[in-house]
Amino acid sequence: MRLSRYFLPLLKETPSDATVISHQLMLRAGMIRQNSAGIYTWLPLGYKVLKKIEQIVREEQNRAGAIEMLMPTIQSADLWKQSGRYDAYGPEMLRIKDRHDRDMLFGPTNEEMLTDVFSSFVRSYKDLPKMLYHIQWKFRDERRPRFGVMRGREFLMKDAYSFDQTPEEARKSYNRMFVAYLNTFERMGLKAIPVRADTGPIGGDLSHEFVILAESGESAVFAHKDLVQMGAPGLDIDFDSDLQPVVDERTALYSAADDMHDPEVFAALPEDKRVEARGIEVGHIFYFGTKYSEPFDATVMGPDGKPGLVEMGSYGIGVSRLVGGIIEASHDDDGIVWPEAVAPFKVGIVNMRAGDEACDAACSDFYEKAVQAGLDPLYDDTSDRGGVKFSRMDLIGLPWQVIIGPRGLKTGEVEVKARKTGERENLSPDAALAKLAG
Repeated sequence: MRLSRYFLPLLKETPSDATVISHQLMLRAGMIRQNSAGIYTWLPLGYKVLKKIEQIVREEQNRAGAIEMLMPTIQSADLWKQSGRYDAYGPEMLRIKDRHDRDMLFGPTNEEMLTDVFSSFVRSYKDLPKMLYHIQWKFRDERRPRFGVMRGREFLMKDAYSFDQTPEEARKSYNRMFVAYLNTFERMGLKAIPVRADTGPIGGDLSHEFVILAESGESAVFAHKDLVQMGAPGLDIDFDSDLQPVVDERTALYSAADDMHDPEVFAALPEDKRVEARGIEVGHIFYFGTKYSEPFDATVMGPDGKPGLVEMGSYGIGVSRLVGGIIEASHDDDGIVWPEAVAPFKVGIVNMRAGDEACDAACSDFYEKAVQAGLDPLYDDTSDRGGVKFSRMDLIGLPWQVIIGPRGLKTGEVEVKARKTGERENLSPDAALAKLAG
């Protein structure tokens, strides 16, 4: 993409109501525009990051055996009245009426809707297990939306739902999602820590939040150092196995009690094994048994010929929230520092003298070859001053910059800069392409 043809409305000044760095940088970098409290338009740069995160989430859900579908944003209130959550959910639910005066709502989650779908079609234990998911916009009418996309009212979320015949099988489905989440966040360049959590309005008695460490995090995190340093299981994990040992490996590091926030528990750890930090929740998983299958009569015929309620779990990832979370975890004084897997463009090409015949030709040639190599480049072909171009590239945080100017062309070289480290290297254009494609 040539910058002269792109839509990238940068802000010179940080809006006064943006209090956290991700909100500030997303506004300044032309990623989003606020329409009303907690509701944003995703501009091209931000939308491209959002779609890359969404695709990683999708790939890891598919690999774990979940099946994608799509449910509507507007739901009938009758489903929520049937489960008993319509009144219990509270004012965060946006309740509306259609033209026929029927109670409707803008869905904050989908346990009721998918349980109703499942109970309409699945009748036998032979059709289990099943895990279904979608990636859809949700709405929760937060009293005080803040922190930009990290606590907005409208947000993009992946929610998955598992259906199993027995509690033992349901726990296996839970473990599959637990491991899939670790791999998902690892692929995005994040270190996610699973912590035991309250189930809240979703229900059930088993739940984990996945928290990434960031100085501006909403929650205090008290963890075992080994848990923070532990890598994800990896892309070759066998999802057909039990996976309980993988989960146990992590949960054992909560210490003897599962509440690391207990001062006595935390103090009992060796001092060199304590990590106290701030964290941002980016995922939440639940096992809640028959909480929803019972009111919807979601039963299957067992091998003994008797009907039984299915055991269920639900699994959420805040896709749009992750955009802000990644920025909170990866930025510096000059702007965003995107991990390569989610960067809107992999490389930014800077033409130091637009209008100069030799520079224009060299930049165009490098740009075309970068496109052919699948590097997804953003070519700054504008007539702006060099300092403006450098600041802009640092602000939007592309992993690599290739700087092409008259001085380097005299020796047949371009300058390659790594955004994360600031390291610079002079290479021939072909060597630079090979380095970036490697």
